[in-house]
Amino acid sequence: MDINNSNISDNENVRNDDIHNDGASSQSNQPAAWNAAPQSTAAQTAAPSYTSAGGDVQPGQSVNSSYANNGYTQYNYSRQQQYQNTPGQSEYIYNNYDQTPRKRRNGGKTALAVIAALLAVFVVSVTSISIYEFVTTGGLPASDPNVSESDGDDNMIVTPGQGLTDLEKNEDDSNTESEDKTAQQSSTVNKDFPTLEQLAAPEDAMPLPDIYDKVAPSVVGVSCTLRNGSATGTGIIISEDGYIITNAHVVEDAVSVMIVDSEMNEYSAEIVGSDAQTDIAVLKIDETGLTPCEFGSSSNIRIGELTVVIGNPLGFELYGSMSSGIISGLNRSITIGEKKMTLIQTTASITNGNSGGPLINAYGQVIGITSAKVASIYGENLGFAIPIDNAIPIINDLMQYGYVTGRPMIGISGEDITSIMSMFYRIPEGVYVRFITPDSGAELAGIKAGDIIIGADGETVTTMDDLNEIKNRFSAGDTITLTIYRDGESMDVDVVMTEVTDSSE
Repeated sequence: MDINNSNISDNENVRNDDIHNDGASSQSNQPAAWNAAPQSTAAQTAAPSYTSAGGDVQPGQSVNSSYANNGYTQYNYSRQQQYQNTPGQSEYIYNNYDQTPRKRRNGGKTALAVIAALLAVFVVSVTSISIYEFVTTGGLPASDPNVSESDGDDNMIVTPGQGLTDLEKNEDDSNTESEDKTAQQSSTVNKDFPTLEQLAAPEDAMPLPDIYDKVAPSVVGVSCTLRNGSATGTGIIISEDGYIITNAHVVEDAVSVMIVDSEMNEYSAEIVGSDAQTDIAVLKIDETGLTPCEFGSSSNIRIGELTVVIGNPLGFELYGSMSSGIISGLNRSITIGEKKMTLIQTTASITNGNSGGPLINAYGQVIGITSAKVASIYGENLGFAIPIDNAIPIINDLMQYGYVTGRPMIGISGEDITSIMSMFYRIPEGVYVRFITPDSGAELAGIKAGDIIIGADGETVTTMDDLNEIKNRFSAGDTITLTIYRDGESMDVDVVMTEVTDSSE
């Protein structure tokens, strides 16, 4: 071990030092000569001897010294002696030394730490497994391997002599009973939480598959060739000899119409009559032996009842699709263009291609004619249908006359004068007469193009809807009093309304 820059504060010359083998510095008030130190037994280590090669150490002089520590590593060091004011004391400061490290005697502690860590891991693992089993078994205690529990009130005690086969058999029986109990609970859940269709259907309702089997043969596809393209829809067979109903807007402006059955057979159809006001049209094909639908009644239906729709959404690729829902509204007053309609609202899906198809009740009866045109105006998840009670008189007239009888006509075509137009042109709001139908009641009453109708039957008229609403209270042949504005003056005119013979517009 090298010891450098050791400070010695003493007036005496140093000859022998007792240096501890642990490298610590020593302080002593003993005489300078330490050579006569007593020796221990032979097994005891002798005190180290010190030899100075340079004689007496002078103040500030460095001395290289060495000693032999019997049985220990030899140490080489240098020191510098300095004098301090306190006599008789020597101070040695040793630093910058190298010593062969002694073997650490902490192997036992390390082994104990490793064993403790392993025990901790084992305890954590056992605890985790116990918690997992507790959670997965619902907090039930682990079963005795000699006891097999049944699902009933009886416990089956297995004696030590019972074989493994008996245990497995008991376990299989227990599993079977558990599965049966689970199935029974599932059935109970289904009964406790019925579907929407089950809630909406009455007790004597037909199953949905039976409804489809009953009505589907009466549902056909309608394919129209237009002047500028084509259109498809759905139709309902109403007679064995080929009468079919659909929506008027499906066959509007059609050059030709074809009926398509479920086997994709096509039949040429004739438009017997069409009524734009109610959006109903009647077609005819030269076929017999067809399956007609069964009409129900729309007058006694209630909100929340089951409804079914069968049709051809998005064309014939989805021919004969079925959807279900409930009646979500009654007597919905919907205005399309200049036509006001009273409709049934349903949650059953009605999309393009479903127009003209049946709205069906829980008994497989047609209670309405669906209209995707109205549904498209009011957005998704809103379906509308024409009540069948309102449609039947229209259908009968179209089949017999080709138009709706008894419907009154004033005999004018006009447009609304808005408030802005009224202020700009300094004329009253009302219906501006654009055209007069020849031989109509309006022409016979002396109404002219350019007149403004501002009243009817004593009520104010500002739009064409107002005029039609008042007019429809009358029948063909009735007289209605109109108030007109002409050349800055108002006058009343009596008009005898004639019958509409073309209801397609």
